[in-house]
Amino acid sequence: QVQLVESGGGLVQAGGSLRLSCAASGSIFVIEYMAWYRQAPGKQREMVALISRGGNTNYPDSLKGRFTISRDNAKNTVYLQMNSLKPEDTAVYYCTADIVPRTGARGARWGQGTQVTVSS
Repeated sequence: QVQLVESGGGLVQAGGSLRLSCAASGSIFVIEYMAWYRQAPGKQREMVALISRGGNTNYPDSLKGRFTISRDNAKNTVYLQMNSLKPEDTAVYYCTADIVPRTGARGARWGQGTQVTVSS
């Protein structure tokens, strides 16, 4: 069974930094894209960053320059470096990945989420 587990969330002051990690485990053949989403209270889930298997990245314009996504294919892990954090970055951050398992169907998996709280 394939699963994603996030870590690295917490409480930080405005202007600070956090690094989130998400490790995929299980019977994995290959992972195509990996991405981070977030959902703030009362708001829709939104994409924060995406990275392809080859390392191409995509960010919404509003987050370019502050957030950086990276991945370690050997460890099946994706990271999100968040700098210059603002109170409006407060949300639950979710990891997702398009996983091709060794057996079974390819599909997107989601982690359980990790809370990021930025105090003013």
